[in-house]
Amino acid sequence: MGCICKMFGTVVVGVGIAGLARIQDLMNPMPSSPSEHLKLFGFVSRRSFGNINDAKQISLEDALRSKDIHAAFISTENRSHEETIRMFLEAGKHVLVEYPMALSAKAAHELWEMAEHKDKILHVEHIELLTEEYKQLKKEVAGKDLVKGTLHFTGSVLDENKSGFPAFSGIARLTWLIDLFGDLTVTSATREKQKDKNYSRMTVHFNTANKKPLTWIEERGPGMRREKKINFCFTSGCLENFPEAPRSSVGLFMQDQNLFAKKLLGQVSKEELAAEKWRILRCLDLAELIQQYCEEPEKIYS
Repeated sequence: MGCICKMFGTVVVGVGIAGLARIQDLMNPMPSSPSEHLKLFGFVSRRSFGNINDAKQISLEDALRSKDIHAAFISTENRSHEETIRMFLEAGKHVLVEYPMALSAKAAHELWEMAEHKDKILHVEHIELLTEEYKQLKKEVAGKDLVKGTLHFTGSVLDENKSGFPAFSGIARLTWLIDLFGDLTVTSATREKQKDKNYSRMTVHFNTANKKPLTWIEERGPGMRREKKINFCFTSGCLENFPEAPRSSVGLFMQDQNLFAKKLLGQVSKEELAAEKWRILRCLDLAELIQQYCEEPEKIYS
């Protein structure tokens, strides 16, 4: 690979599960990978840690001002993604952010325009597309004609004040459907909520470009196991279980970090970047529409 001449100083903002994984991966980059061009300068957190491993805690102001920091990894709660991305872009930094990049489509489009205007990389993590399980599923679905399908996700309760409406917090599922079956149109969406039981179930109906029906169910409640069920029916038969997939030797966050580093190094084609931008913004547009269907049906149906 030759010299690692171009180095990008990085800061991790937010030290939850994802933030800790990011610190770990930045401190231990994969040998001979694009990640070797990233150097961790420190992390920012509202809580006071001092140091984590050998990473030092720095203030948000210092992170924004520092000439040594070229890129921010934003791993805060969903609700504050938008504001944090905006601050770092304004400060002239590249940004990697965990999905969803924002909790409104308008904000997402604005931030993307801002990044382009400032000639900065805005990279949104979507590790659900990097799992071996998904890669196998995509191979399995390729070239088949869909008749109808359902993707049903269950998981434990989320604090919506922090994570946003289920169409946004669950955008990984929407990303799968768009990536597998192309552009989708929302035909209806409803949501059932039992406050006393802390239970929520969102049901969304889509049509593919060929007018084939797809259903996405996002269901959360106390003690619910985190799992995905699929039922995709094609002209050639139905797929009800995930295909067997090998374990990946490279962690998902590390794969994502390598992709971000490749973008910083200018090693990702314009076509790939454009397709990714379309997919991310399209999913956020749909998430917002789904939220409107669930929360203000009279506006849409009148």
